[in-house]
This record gives sequence, C-alpha cells and structure tokens, in this order.
Amino acid sequence: MSEDKDSYNIMLSGVGGQGLMLLSQTIGRACGKTDKKVITGEQHGLSQRSGSIYVHLRLGEDAHSPLIPYGEADLMVSLEGIEALRNIEYLKDDGRIITSRRLMHHPLEISRLEQEEEESYVTLEEIEERLEKVTSNIHMIDSLGLAEEAGNARTENVVLLGAICNLPDFPIDGEVLKEVVKETVPEKTIETNLKAFELGEKEASKGL
Repeated sequence: MSEDKDSYNIMLSGVGGQGLMLLSQTIGRACGKTDKKVITGEQHGLSQRSGSIYVHLRLGEDAHSPLIPYGEADLMVSLEGIEALRNIEYLKDDGRIITSRRLMHHPLEISRLEQEEEESYVTLEEIEERLEKVTSNIHMIDSLGLAEEAGNARTENVVLLGAICNLPDFPIDGEVLKEVVKETVPEKTIETNLKAFELGEKEASKGL
C-alpha cells in the first residue's frame, strides 16, 4: 500500500457474469472504511452481444468526474485478456495492468473466423505484445485456475482483488479489502473467497 496521494484511477473491465460489479463494490466499500473519497462510473460496450462492462473508479480528493480521461488510469484490472486490450487507451504511460489469462472470444471475432475474414483468434501472446507497447508493468494471472483451486470458479474476481493489494502504489490496505470481502459475500462462501484472495495475493507477489 502506498502513501496517500491526490488521486488514483482504476479501470476495471470484463464480461457480464464475471463478478466485475462485486469487485468494484468491494473497492468502493473499502474506501468508505478508510475515509477515502471515491467516484464510480459504469459503461457498457457498444455491442450488447459482447456483454462487455467497464467500471471507472476514481479515488482521492482530486476526483470530480466519474469517468477516467484517456491516458490517466494508474491501474487497469481486467477479468478477461481481450478486454484489457480494448481499454488500453485509458492507461497512463507505464501504468500497471493486472489481467486474467482467460480469453473469451467476441461473437464478431468468431463470425469473422468462420467467414475466413481472419486467419485465427487473437492469442494471449499477441495481447501481451500489444500491451507492452504502452507499459512494461504487466502481470497476467491464471485467475480461473486459482479460483478453481480455491474451490469455486466464480471467485476469479476475488483472486484479482488479492493480486492488486500487493501493488506498491495501491492506496488501500489488503486487510481492509479482506474485511469487506467477509462482509459482502454469502456467509457460506467466506472461506472460499478468502482463500481465493490469498492465492491471488501470493501469485502477484511473484512478479510485482
């Protein structure tokens, strides 16, 4: 966790059903517990079929608009690799990216491949190569595998939450985030979610 600064912008992205809103709400509630100002803005992709969801989180006293301007996100967290690439224009130079290694191919991409307009699906390696043109601070995590190890594939979002709390400049303490997780998820899933959090925290510590 870092010392307080005037602002910290987080761009969250993913696909409907991945628990992106829980991730956003957990960070927001943790801000409330630590008296940090936070403004949230939500967007949906142009194509409803894609199910893309983007959440802007603006922390700090300098936060006024709910949407992060292009090139001003300190951190991008993506539950799906392609979504990280779609939103890269929000990241500032040498900002940080933590993304799942999971790829969920867009219906349009599948259609083009079937019609032979494209030779192959975009690969994780290609995504990483494009992201590296903007920043070297990239950490790709097998969030689905770690969630399954924790006992529930639906805890991918909590895996990534655990990962971001290890960032040297992240302004919220990990213990506060874990406290909010315990207060937010159903009681019978607390143990699984805390394990997912700790697995994400451990995985991120290897490369951060």
